Amino acid sequence: MNQFERLELLIKEKINNIYNKSVLVIGLGGVGSYTVEALVRSGIQDITIVDNDTISVTNLNRQLMTYQSNIGEFKTDEIEKRILSINPNCKITKINQFITLENVNELFNKDYDYVIDACDTITVKLELIRISKRKNIKLISCMGTGNKMDPTRLKIMDVRKTSYDPIAKIIRKMVKDEKIKGKVMVVCSDEVGYTKVIDKIPSNSFVPATAGLLCASFVINDIVGDKNV
Repeated sequence: MNQFERLELLIKEKINNIYNKSVLVIGLGGVGSYTVEALVRSGIQDITIVDNDTISVTNLNRQLMTYQSNIGEFKTDEIEKRILSINPNCKITKINQFITLENVNELFNKDYDYVIDACDTITVKLELIRISKRKNIKLISCMGTGNKMDPTRLKIMDVRKTSYDPIAKIIRKMVKDEKIKGKVMVVCSDEVGYTKVIDKIPSNSFVPATAGLLCASFVINDIVGDKNV
């Protein structure tokens, strides 16, 4: 039996297009970990994963590959184990590096069909948009998922249509100031902050996960030609 049989029933021969695509995922937290797993379970077999963090106990409430037993391990290593346990045919490139403006271009020594930005660094988010536009790579960027409680308020949209989200506001300004053409696709919530943030940004298991699944759905639906994305 084929592990992708149920998906193939849904999209028929278009599944072959998924097998041939290469995806870069930057950030393996609550959003990125769910993105990666959804992509792999959907047939993506060439994936580059980027994160320099090790697993801490505070990650257990929202990050897919975290357990009491692997605290202290690199997130890339633990995600790799999950990927290969799902599909051992996957080609995985791991980058254990904190991405900055100084090294972000090094990620693009390889060609990608899609870039999924699930990182937290705003300057890097802005630069990923610039690079993707310049290289004509399709990108989906996740806005803030912390301090949210309603996953149904998340949507895939052009950043120009976003509201409330402070990260999206910065990106909208950059897009306007630099006269960036074409859509800049993001996953964003229109939910106002749930509570006053004093020190650390609060989060839960289901809002980041939903955002990650939406990022993956953007890629897969685009590959199979769903014009609604």
